[in-house]
Amino acid sequence: MKIQIINGPNLNLLGTREPEVYGSTSFEDYFESLKETFPQVELHYFQSNIEGELIDKIHEVGFSFDAILLNAGGYTHTSVAISDAIACVETSVMEVHISNIYKREEFRHKSVISKECVGMISGLGLKGYDLGIQYFL
Repeated sequence: MKIQIINGPNLNLLGTREPEVYGSTSFEDYFESLKETFPQVELHYFQSNIEGELIDKIHEVGFSFDAILLNAGGYTHTSVAISDAIACVETSVMEVHISNIYKREEFRHKSVISKECVGMISGLGLKGYDLGIQYFL
């Protein structure tokens, strides 16, 4: 099984950005632990702060990978283009959020990508990625 993890804007700062919300572990360190936990899965990781690069990655893997875990960051609430990209591909996408988007600012309560995803995991910290992988297994 091949799973692509895609993280959007500002998630490159995990481990240093608002540790009280996002924890003190970098995603790169967490990704290494995911690979150890799921040795039977071919895991790939991509992060970008640029909307078009996220769309390009969805297109690139969306017909050949078994699953995508997508944390679109702030684009979750604004990007019709990312939602359209998810709708265009065959690979199932699970929406993941480290923080609970419903405990944050009102504008974060609406996800424009959810309707194209098989589900959403929100508010469980980095463990949400682990649970997303388990779902696809």
